[in-house]
Amino acid sequence: MQQATASIVPNAALAPAGGLRFDIQHRPDFAILGVKLAPGQKVLAEPSAMATMDTTIELKAGTRGGLGKSFGRLLGGESFIVNTFTAQSGPGEVTLAPGTPGDVVHYRLSGNSLMLQRGSFLAHSEGIDITGKWQGARGFFSGEGLVLLKAEGSGDLWFNSYGAILEIDVTQGFVVDTGYIVAFEDTLQYKVTVMPGLRPGSKVKSFLFGGEGLVCRFSGRGKVWVQTRTAAPFLRWIHPYRPVQKNNS
Repeated sequence: MQQATASIVPNAALAPAGGLRFDIQHRPDFAILGVKLAPGQKVLAEPSAMATMDTTIELKAGTRGGLGKSFGRLLGGESFIVNTFTAQSGPGEVTLAPGTPGDVVHYRLSGNSLMLQRGSFLAHSEGIDITGKWQGARGFFSGEGLVLLKAEGSGDLWFNSYGAILEIDVTQGFVVDTGYIVAFEDTLQYKVTVMPGLRPGSKVKSFLFGGEGLVCRFSGRGKVWVQTRTAAPFLRWIHPYRPVQKNNS
């Protein structure tokens, strides 16, 4: 039986070879990313992600990679607009916070590509392109849609999720509930199937509405990142406790 390993690093303060200096604090519950820019360096991020920045940083908002790539990002759950932060008048730092409480992970691309679940992109350095990649039925992850995000090129990439993120090395085969997948390397092959044992009616419901029961079967060698929580079960858990207006008539 294959043994999968995973680990969570509480904090990271790194300067990858040729990459940007960065610091991830308050993992895994309320992670915030700080990117330290030398003069002339840039980092690109989701428009709503910026929490703070030094006065030496210049912000410009706009599309990136042409209309086609921008539209692809939109289909993949990201914004049509990308914010570019540049250290203009001296070194400075930008802090970026995801929209949901949870974790942030750094990945260094070196000419390869990484597939990201819908809405998980946070930021990247120059040299990386983020596009939407049509996956057909294979991309029907937990009802999120048929388009995954594809990050390719060379540089630093940061992605996030609700809950903590576990990094798993796949060497043979591995099965993950589709709702818990955050990202995976392009060296892995995958197929979305229904959990064995479900009734025929349940299988149809799972496929059409992204309900529980869809799993992703990975094969090959590479890394996959999974989140420890998803929003839908949490919302179902708190639903009975919501305030309800009573009808006194």
